[in-house]
Amino acid sequence: MKKIFGALMIAMCIAMAMPAQAQIHFGVKGGLNLSKASFSNVSENFKKDNFTGFFIGPMAEFNIPIVGLGVDASLLFAQRGIKVSEGNEDFTVKQNGIDIPVNLKYTIGLGSLAGIYLAAGPDFYFDFEKKSGIDKKKAEVGINVGAGVKLLNHLQVGANYNIPLGDTADIEGTNASYKTKTWQVSVAYIF
Repeated sequence: MKKIFGALMIAMCIAMAMPAQAQIHFGVKGGLNLSKASFSNVSENFKKDNFTGFFIGPMAEFNIPIVGLGVDASLLFAQRGIKVSEGNEDFTVKQNGIDIPVNLKYTIGLGSLAGIYLAAGPDFYFDFEKKSGIDKKKAEVGINVGAGVKLLNHLQVGANYNIPLGDTADIEGTNASYKTKTWQVSVAYIF
């Protein structure tokens, strides 16, 4: 019983010491979205093109410095979309909404001035716009995978790839649907 009690006390001391080492920082993040749709059940005359949008908003980062692990989360206004054409008709479907990526981050330090990080986690997107003829999902869940560099403990430059887990929208009157996969290039400044 004394050994179990002793082990529990040691575990509690370690657990209480870890938050003392942990660091939380706030910042702002922005960048470019490059979206491309993958369609199912469409005609051969149907062409698609990349759509370029942007994102910006606040972020928070929680780090455990010795281990190199951390979590970052952002609340971003984000613009995604698709460009499509069929025959002589061209149209763009925009998605303006809130993007909430939450990533587990592993950072490899390269001295006090720089570091490289790998990140992955869920992404939650809530769409504001309604488009006739397109039944867009109001909420999407996806997976983020990314990497980047940290410079001078304040600047982060990274790239992410967002893969939706379900369809982004259904095209009304058909059984066609599409998913919007998005590359993101970001710059963040941590205060």
